[in-house]
Amino acid sequence: MSHLQNSHDCRPELTSGKTEGGPRPTLLRTQSSRRIVGWALAHLQNRSRIFGVSERSRVKGRVLKAAQMKALIRSLAAGLALAAFLISGGCGNDTAVVPEIDAHGEGENHTDERLVRIDTDDLGALGIELETAGPGLIGVTIELPGEVRVNGDTAAHVAPRVGGVVRSVFKSLGDRVHDGELMAILQSRELADMKATFLAAYERLGLAQALFEREERLWKQKVSPEQDYLDARNSLAEARIELRATEQKLHALGFSQEELNAMPDRHDANFTENRVTAPFDGTVIEKHITLGETIAADEPVFTIADLSTVWIDLSVYQKDLGKIRGGQRVDITAAPHEEHATTAVIDFVQPLVGEATRTALARIIMPNPDGRWTPGIFVTGSVVREEIEVAVQVPTSAVIPLGDDESVIFVQTPAGFEPRPVHTGRRNHGFVEILAGLEPGERYVGKGAFSLKAELGKDAFGDGHGH
Repeated sequence: MSHLQNSHDCRPELTSGKTEGGPRPTLLRTQSSRRIVGWALAHLQNRSRIFGVSERSRVKGRVLKAAQMKALIRSLAAGLALAAFLISGGCGNDTAVVPEIDAHGEGENHTDERLVRIDTDDLGALGIELETAGPGLIGVTIELPGEVRVNGDTAAHVAPRVGGVVRSVFKSLGDRVHDGELMAILQSRELADMKATFLAAYERLGLAQALFEREERLWKQKVSPEQDYLDARNSLAEARIELRATEQKLHALGFSQEELNAMPDRHDANFTENRVTAPFDGTVIEKHITLGETIAADEPVFTIADLSTVWIDLSVYQKDLGKIRGGQRVDITAAPHEEHATTAVIDFVQPLVGEATRTALARIIMPNPDGRWTPGIFVTGSVVREEIEVAVQVPTSAVIPLGDDESVIFVQTPAGFEPRPVHTGRRNHGFVEILAGLEPGERYVGKGAFSLKAELGKDAFGDGHGH
């Protein structure tokens, strides 16, 4: 029990008057009553601070938690009842007895209302892992915007060597292709002429070879003059030259020697057929061919890329040019997996600054075996300049937001897990420095803290207790 000493005059000061509607209500004003009401308001203000609500937040109309609202209503009722009691009956004595009133109406000590109590056996089921606060290294980084691009060294434009009309198309966007796989067939009159020329040269060579062998035999038998022998040998040489020239033209169109050797025996072959094949294993990323259209020679109809590696091009601003160099470690992140960084190394920094962007290019050749890095997506590169040791470092998953401007870490105490407000400092991908609120050696929830936040929320909507 606490006492208020009435050291002032308790006699009421009455004021009366008349209004248009009748006598003015009489007001009871004493120094003691004003003192008691002031104490009640101070009591209410103190209780509001206990429950985490400041005057400023009340003025701004901040939405309170259910448990906080209940506690404030009880405190308001208790304060007003106390004031009414003392004003009405407490002036007769020198000492007014003021009962101790708990915000819950139970007289208990609830300094640990925000604690979350969970059995140790249940931590694993909730995915909660405990860690010990301690020092660590925080990297000082430079953030650079970037974009994933197709590796230009492993991409190719596929075009027919001879123009023609599209007869068949076998591949579409996104299809995987293998080296030599058929992608489209064109009908080409120009190709038919070249094949016919080759076959004619092949037949003339055979005739020239037979004539030369006959003239050589007759000349050796002294039956035919030497001039006939020399003419036959000359014709054979010209036939060989002609055939070799037509072969080279067909080789330039992509025909192999095996295909040319088999061509004379294929009497039913379609000489107009121009086959478009894949130059290597890859993925079709562009397609510019439609059935029935006319395609000119060397006009790209497909673009194939080997996406097992990609380029990541980072934009380096002028102010950072002296700090970025080849061989530096960089952490690459892309939405929606910004919390998962991939470490890479800068392969080279372009020595020129673009006139339009006023930035230089820092390129990374990124392995992409699982296809995660899709060309065209935007990324952020964090280049680590140096690493600084800090007193307390925790994973970013341990810091949980509560409210608009409050971040907490669930610290293990003998009574339970306390959502302790912390002040954070420098951070890099995966870790953050704790400047205040967590001491080295304390045990805290490093993983699964959102489960405790959910438990705290359920308690708030219950009876206002954290247990």
